[in-house]
Amino acid sequence: MGGEGRLNLFQRMMLRWRGLHPYNPVHVVHVPAALDAQRLRAVLAARLEALGLTGFELDAARGRFRFAGGRAEVDLSVLPPAADGAAPALQRLIEHEFNRPFPSGAGAQPWRFTAVDAPGSFHLVLSYDHFVAGGDPIARLLTDIALVYLDAQAPPPAWTLQRYPPRYRSVFARHPGWALRALLALPSLAASNRRAFRLRHSKSQDASNGFMQLRLEAPQLRALLAACKAWGVTLNDLLLAALLQALSPLAEARWREVRRRHIAVASIMNIKRDLSPGAEAVLSPCLAALRIAHDVPAGLELRALTLQVHAASHALKSQHRYLSSLFGLGLSALIWPFLNGVQRCGLYAKHYPLWAGATTLNLNPIWSDSGAARSAALDYMRAVPTGPMTPLVLAATTAHEVLHLGIAYRRAAYTAAAAEGIAARLLRCFEELRP
Repeated sequence: MGGEGRLNLFQRMMLRWRGLHPYNPVHVVHVPAALDAQRLRAVLAARLEALGLTGFELDAARGRFRFAGGRAEVDLSVLPPAADGAAPALQRLIEHEFNRPFPSGAGAQPWRFTAVDAPGSFHLVLSYDHFVAGGDPIARLLTDIALVYLDAQAPPPAWTLQRYPPRYRSVFARHPGWALRALLALPSLAASNRRAFRLRHSKSQDASNGFMQLRLEAPQLRALLAACKAWGVTLNDLLLAALLQALSPLAEARWREVRRRHIAVASIMNIKRDLSPGAEAVLSPCLAALRIAHDVPAGLELRALTLQVHAASHALKSQHRYLSSLFGLGLSALIWPFLNGVQRCGLYAKHYPLWAGATTLNLNPIWSDSGAARSAALDYMRAVPTGPMTPLVLAATTAHEVLHLGIAYRRAAYTAAAAEGIAARLLRCFEELRP
């Protein structure tokens, strides 16, 4: 395999974050077939080799990487059925994978697979080093593997994969007006950060992640989507508003502040379309953050809050001011070498205070491309870890008529009880939308 790629701005920052703590998302596909570990290993190897995802090499000092090709070295573990059921077993496994570093050095590969056995089926779990790949191509890859395993006689799903990313500077070269607006918006962003109430972290520098999962069945998801349609908002707007309401009880002390009374959350955005034509096929993560801040006064109903979140997010998107986050990343990259470990851990909490972030992924278009009939039996969920920037991440994944919500939280910022409280309040928000 020829060629090599340059790490983009977000990938370089992810590598710096990874120096503080592992930064490993986890995707899970439920495969409705008996587990044959030998056959699964062969499918994994064949698909990685066919897509050119073998022989990974990283030159972090030069900011370059490549897939050299060759025979796949598949890292596959097999776990027996859990006595307490699949959901608790997956939660434990995801937490383990969140906090387990990938090896570095020659020959280290960025993928780990685990098969969790169950009667007549299994869950295939893929954890990966986040600087290598974004969530959408990983979802295609794992779907591809599941479909080939289910039907070895059918032709493998055909999809284009671009292994090396365009540079972030391309978006500014193609759209200088966007770049100027994003740059001019930095003072107002800084002022908004000064009005944001800071989450109280423990003194511990523990960056380990906890995890819990929620599942909204078809009637609940239909109610959410019906509310979005009736209100003229997106599902992401509704999730951000629900997050703000769920976080508000933990920030009651903000009302004793003179200035810092806002709770800030972020939407983690895929900006591949902004970079270049055809960039949707890029393997690497190409991300930016859209920040929403609100004081969430007592008694404000979810509909009114969602409409206000929508107005703010629509303005930021239409003016492409989410690109301001890239200038912020660039600035943090410049000062990073001059900070010690404690300062690096607290950099964003001090200057870019966020309480949570949300990321959405709809599997249905991916499954439609892969063949709706073939994908009908699959189920899918994912978990996105926290980094130094965001202490809690809500990963919303739509699979057929089910919405999976994975909640990752940094233990130095949220206790398990606090995270469970957030999850319970989110569910109450969604239950109120039932028709």
